[in-house]
Amino acid sequence: MNNVLKKRQAKIRRRKRIRKKIGGSAVTPRLSVFRSNRHIYAQLIDDLRGVTLASASSQEKNFPAEGDKRSRAYEVGKLIAARAREQKIEEAVFDRGGNLYHGRVKALADGARESGLKF
Repeated sequence: MNNVLKKRQAKIRRRKRIRKKIGGSAVTPRLSVFRSNRHIYAQLIDDLRGVTLASASSQEKNFPAEGDKRSRAYEVGKLIAARAREQKIEEAVFDRGGNLYHGRVKALADGARESGLKF
């Protein structure tokens, strides 16, 4: 088996292990992070109803495109926290989506924390 498949399967195993332990509700939604090679996406999800409460991404129309990927992830974190505040959400459960907690995923979490979202 080549290394790309091993890496992908390891990520899938991590994602399943994480999702067994955490879940979001209307009071404390799950902050789910998806990281592609170029962009990063965040959603606040109420798992009990199966509804996305708020979302933000680095691919939005009027999103500032300057800076490196890590600084854009930080801005997405600040944006999702602002949208959570608009809906009176103060706490969330962080779901890194099988990604390791460093780099862009950590930057997004730091941006959300700095803007007042607790997890």
